[in-house]
Amino acid sequence: MEKRNKIIIGLVGETGSGKDTVANYLKEKHSAKLMRFADPLNETLSLFFEKYSKQDQQWLVTEFRKRYGNDILCQALAKKLKETGGLVVLNGVRLLEDEKFIRNLDNSFLFYITANQKLRWKRIHNRGEKADDNSSFEKFREIEKAITETHIPKIGSRADFVIRNEKDLPFLLKSLDEAMKKVLK
Repeated sequence: MEKRNKIIIGLVGETGSGKDTVANYLKEKHSAKLMRFADPLNETLSLFFEKYSKQDQQWLVTEFRKRYGNDILCQALAKKLKETGGLVVLNGVRLLEDEKFIRNLDNSFLFYITANQKLRWKRIHNRGEKADDNSSFEKFREIEKAITETHIPKIGSRADFVIRNEKDLPFLLKSLDEAMKKVLK
């Protein structure tokens, strides 16, 4: 696939829904290039901290948006997208600006990966990816009330493909393969 044949897949989903699993599968099976809306945040935070939390990311994006505009992360990704072709996965669509950005790109699709809240909490509870992954269910519910999380279900309701990741991995990958057949037509 050449640059002019670029296909963009935006992944939207709550924390612990399986977005990273989907992105990594698309990388392995379709040689997708992976990018995250949170990459600029993570790069910044990693300069100062070995391990940072979801709340750190939420704070930083709020400050960036206040200072540079609501689409600041989209601007950063737009620069990176100019340099790449083929299948590109933009992981972590969370804000209305992110959705608008994806929708304005040629040949783009939005995938909503979701699961019930208790199951998602159980998945992340012990993974240790972020400093607050071991938090209580009550704290997890509180974190999901942040502005960076509240638009996810609404954006997901407008997605081109919805995958409920509440069964096993083979079910998730089969559902993804079915959606990708339609995308690659």
